Amino acid sequence: MAQGQSSNSNTLVVPQASSALDQLKYEVAQELGIQIPQDGYYGYMATRDTGAIGGHITRRLVQIAEQSLAGQFR
Repeated sequence: MAQGQSSNSNTLVVPQASSALDQLKYEVAQELGIQIPQDGYYGYMATRDTGAIGGHITRRLVQIAEQSLAGQFR
């Protein structure tokens, strides 16, 4: 795949959440000490690094959902 092209087939349920997810991605990467490419091309990043970012994002989203659900049932 050529640089700058994306084959991302994921669609967001709430399209407005895109900027919040991007912000979360950069926060997690900074916490892990991983530099995200400025041009948006991840092809030169180690799979381990991109997986670590994705794993931490998932953990954080689950934590946020659990806290939200716990607040609803109080």
